[in-house]
Amino acid sequence: MSEIKKVVLAYSGGLDTSVILQWLKETYDCEVVTFTADLGQGEELEPARAKAEALGVKEIYIEDLREEFVRDFVFPMFRANAIYEGEYLLGTSIARPLIAKRQVEIARETGADAVSHGATGKGNDQVRFELGYYGLEPNIKVIAPWREWDLLSREKLLRYAESHGISIEGKKKGGSPYSMDANLLHISYEGGILEDPWAEAEESMWRWSVAPENAPDKPTYIELTYRGGDVVAIDGEEMTPAQVLAYLNKVAGANGIGRLDIVENRYVGMKSRGCYETPGGTVMLRAHRAIESITLDREEAHLKDELMPRYASIVYNGYWWSPERRAMQALIDETQRRVNGVVRLKLYKGNVVVVGRKSEKDSLFDANIATFEDDAGAYNQKDAEGFIRLNALRLKVGAKRG
Repeated sequence: MSEIKKVVLAYSGGLDTSVILQWLKETYDCEVVTFTADLGQGEELEPARAKAEALGVKEIYIEDLREEFVRDFVFPMFRANAIYEGEYLLGTSIARPLIAKRQVEIARETGADAVSHGATGKGNDQVRFELGYYGLEPNIKVIAPWREWDLLSREKLLRYAESHGISIEGKKKGGSPYSMDANLLHISYEGGILEDPWAEAEESMWRWSVAPENAPDKPTYIELTYRGGDVVAIDGEEMTPAQVLAYLNKVAGANGIGRLDIVENRYVGMKSRGCYETPGGTVMLRAHRAIESITLDREEAHLKDELMPRYASIVYNGYWWSPERRAMQALIDETQRRVNGVVRLKLYKGNVVVVGRKSEKDSLFDANIATFEDDAGAYNQKDAEGFIRLNALRLKVGAKRG
């Protein structure tokens, strides 16, 4: 323990990480640098600075990473149409590699020899953080307090905080009964009554969306403009990546879109029930597949669909910085060069309906061939007979065996 001189802590300013900050100083007799990232969680982050200063921290980093988060992490993931176990849009998973990256960079800047996080020993985040650390800085030392200390209950954390004069206002009562994590892509809820997979989530839990039945009776139409597989404008107005996602969260949430209640398989081996709100991401996934439907070659699109579950598992399990993810990303990004155009969507009471898609230069849709009317010889229907006979050959041979 005496070998640790300085550690960079991923710090939120909440109860857990404030206790961790003090525990690190006591246990390792080291200097602590705090790092607080604004990923669009919608909370004021400056109080974290005051709390860190009150605990004697000299080097405090509070950084707005919203644009980098969406541009370099969310958008590349959505080019892959990534969705874990058929439902989860990976909102928590995709935030961890950026936090890990910036922690390692700060460690280099400040001369720290260790990094630390507040993830528990039961969850996926410990894996995601630490695979990120090691993938970027192989010799970094990692401190995971939840795997070392005996403060394994909320009551013990509160007692520790009180005995060390750590501010815990708003933590004893009146707070959310759920464990929550938010960023520009989503907000997640775990714990409380959600630990019973039969119990319905309370309506008061949801923060970003109205219930579909309470959404407006009139649909909302929007148009997303794609360039290179990414949304660059909404209704003709150019936006930055973070602005795109923030806008879509607002308009989709107002239409009751993006709620999800799932039981997922964690990488550490257990099943976990969680609820998620991903309004903008739900819209982007539907729209991206729509623009790909007219701009990607059939086999290109099918290859992407075959790779997607593997890509999603890589992100979910924390291997963002792995060579296999980078290689898959290179292939995926190559397919996106011609994913350009506009998608028109109807948002209505929890539903995202594609009602139009067009691409002036890159569409592979040919109405002259696809028409049910006279195609003037663009497609010879007699050619289908030989095509069918050749493909039926093995079926006929097999059928003769009985």
